[in-house]
Amino acid sequence: MKILVVDDSKAMRMIVTRTLRQAGFGGHEIVEAVNGAEGLAAVSKGGFDLVLSDWNMPEMSGFEFLLALRVSGSLIPFGFVTSESTSAMRQQATDGGANFLIAKPFTPESFAEALKGVLAIAA
Repeated sequence: MKILVVDDSKAMRMIVTRTLRQAGFGGHEIVEAVNGAEGLAAVSKGGFDLVLSDWNMPEMSGFEFLLALRVSGSLIPFGFVTSESTSAMRQQATDGGANFLIAKPFTPESFAEALKGVLAIAA
């Protein structure tokens, strides 16, 4: 499986990657992007099975990235990993086509639970 981690913070990309490994996804290829525009370019080249994205980023937000993917017809499983998680934001994410939203701070268990559901759908 090939996973794209999109966050403007290098430290947060490292934390997400480490948490993925702790959640049992260590044997998968993980690629990083610094914002939604870079993430969109990466996904357009193909081969990704999952996208994990921050919400707030410069150039193109995670939500704008999600909408651009869905408008293009991409059904790649997409989840937000973000510090904001109001009920309105969760609803907006769901309405936009996100599969899940994991709020920071997160645990390997929260990743495993969210990804279990998504990967079962994708299979």
